[in-house]
Amino acid sequence: MFILAAALLVFLALCAEANAQTAPLEKSFTAGRTSQAPTIDGRIDEIEWKDAATVDGFHTLLPVEFAVPAERTVVKVMYDSDALYVGAFLYNRDPRQISARVMKQGDALLADDRFSVVIDTFHDRRNGYLFMVNANGVRRQGLFQNTTNLNFDWKGIWQTRSSRTEDGWVTEMRIPFKTLAFDPTTDEWGINFEREVPGRNESYGWSSHNAQVNPGTAGNVRGLQGLSQGLGLDVVPSLSARRTQRSDEDNDEWRLEPSLDVFYRPTPTLTAALTFNTDFSATDVDDREVNLTRFSLFFPERRSFFLEGADFFEFGRLDATNEEDSAIPSSSRQNGRPYFSRQIGLAADGTPVDILAGAKLTGRAGRWNIGVLDVQQEAFAEVDSRNLAVARVSANILEESSLGMIATNGDPRSNEDNSVAGVDFRYRNSHLPGNNVFEAEAWYQMSTGTRATEDEAFGVRLRLPNTVGWRAGLSVKEIGENFYPALGFVNRRGIRDQVAEAGYEYRTSGKFLQSIYAGVDAQQVDRLSGDMESRLVVLRPLEIETRNADILGLRTYMNTEVLAEPFEIAPGVSIAPGRYDFDEYEMYLETGAHRALALALTAATGDFYDGEQQRAEAEITWRPTPHFAAIVAHEINDIDLPSGAFIARLSRVRFDIVFSSTLAWTSFVQYDNVSELIGINSRLHWVPEAGREMYLVFNQGLQDFDRDDRFRSVQSDVVGKVGYTFRF
Repeated sequence: MFILAAALLVFLALCAEANAQTAPLEKSFTAGRTSQAPTIDGRIDEIEWKDAATVDGFHTLLPVEFAVPAERTVVKVMYDSDALYVGAFLYNRDPRQISARVMKQGDALLADDRFSVVIDTFHDRRNGYLFMVNANGVRRQGLFQNTTNLNFDWKGIWQTRSSRTEDGWVTEMRIPFKTLAFDPTTDEWGINFEREVPGRNESYGWSSHNAQVNPGTAGNVRGLQGLSQGLGLDVVPSLSARRTQRSDEDNDEWRLEPSLDVFYRPTPTLTAALTFNTDFSATDVDDREVNLTRFSLFFPERRSFFLEGADFFEFGRLDATNEEDSAIPSSSRQNGRPYFSRQIGLAADGTPVDILAGAKLTGRAGRWNIGVLDVQQEAFAEVDSRNLAVARVSANILEESSLGMIATNGDPRSNEDNSVAGVDFRYRNSHLPGNNVFEAEAWYQMSTGTRATEDEAFGVRLRLPNTVGWRAGLSVKEIGENFYPALGFVNRRGIRDQVAEAGYEYRTSGKFLQSIYAGVDAQQVDRLSGDMESRLVVLRPLEIETRNADILGLRTYMNTEVLAEPFEIAPGVSIAPGRYDFDEYEMYLETGAHRALALALTAATGDFYDGEQQRAEAEITWRPTPHFAAIVAHEINDIDLPSGAFIARLSRVRFDIVFSSTLAWTSFVQYDNVSELIGINSRLHWVPEAGREMYLVFNQGLQDFDRDDRFRSVQSDVVGKVGYTFRF
């Protein structure tokens, strides 16, 4: 089956390539060179900017592509031997409409006016850097992988300042060449610019395709000569002090932990990283979820060491990023990943496991993309100290496609052997008639080892990921009964997973409506024997978005579940084996995030197995000033089954007190009545400048063991951490 499917994929790819249109004429400019670096103060009137190139000619992306923008945007670009400098005049006829509610460094800027620069240093149209800033000078950065997937967890060092003017706002960026990997033998890079105006629910781009701004749609910047990466060496020592108190121990535990990370570029396009006694004490906590399914949930990686260069390890597009619009559960789309870094340094219950040392090599060599990781994990419980390794190599072929392989070795949670080997092919063509985009992937994996007898997994997917008009997708993947990637993620084995998605989005430039979408997403999972295990059909008859960024949607979930054995969904509540067909009807409303008070409301009702379910979700975000934000979220699942009734509740409360763009205090409290556990995470974070930071973190766990509304402390931690980056 896999061979036939892969052959069909290659045939379709060749047909698409043969019918591809010639790419439109690319925009380009020559960057000016300055002999004196400007002061990064949010002003572009200094004499140093006189030789900068001027870039304008922006067009709308939303509500419709290639219209004339309501507001003017002018960009200035220049460089010296050490850095690229970008300045932007972001005009607004009514500056009172400028949204600048975020002042905390690193926060999402979805609610704010913002300006972004995309840099494709290798000009391969596949990967690149994103640098984003708002009118408060808050930085956000990310990495593009495989053209459209965007990872915001990368922490590059760069500087920016913004300022308000009578006719809009101005921003100024300094992007050090030491932060970028590039080929010094070429003087031409890909570059792009994007501006978001949430008050109008509009976005503007310099060079775009299918209403998207990414490395694949970038124009050209020329004349970049005499660039210095220095020695390409970053040394990042850090020191943390921790006090831990557990309810089952009389004495407090004190630990003083030094840590060291070293980053070195042996060539301008490769980065080697070493870590010793790796410290994750300041990592963000996971958002808690209530699981009402039979299968484990997927939680994303948050630790910076593993996030750096993560795009080089991506395999078969199984990371499922950039598919938030799909109604198919994320954990199902992720099923079958050969490498998932959260398997390293975490026990099965989420308890941290120390990493003694690690080494990583990521980057490019010619057409080759390389990712190699080797980690020595400390012993814990009954598991010995384990060496864990991953190697991923892919080659860029055709214009936007790739062919690669992956290998993993080691089991982080047992003393048994485990290895996985796999190959994948990805095809992308963004130059089809009608401004359409076509993507296809095929992958194959084999696992071996003590715990897993030899077994395989494979998959094929075809997609039309268009943002306007028709979009569609079709995929099939098969996971063997004994397929076990110890360093990967699998939550369903012995299955054949089939997904079909189709829909149409209409965009208008009207004064009230911006877009209307209707579609259907469907998934059927069968046992390898041919018997059905589950089916989900999601009807999406109406999803509308207004010019004020308000969203209203209706959905119908048509479920079929076949249980081969009893399923205990809650303590004392079990569902008997058999086939169950049940439907759920949902309505949701989201108001524009640029407002001081934003709401996200969901109400659903329907059957649930052989009973009934009522579901309600509410999230309220209040940002009265850039210095304060409160987010309150609550979810209720009221389930009534013949075997028993229960109510699952989940609450989250978050407060941000932002003293300045460099100092913020965040408190996050979570509670659910399934575990009866209250989790408190409070963090004071000081970032005097990029590459230098200090944390003071307090964690507290409280649990109601007897379910009598009396919570007792399970564990508390107080952690102080300081880190400093030395660049050479």
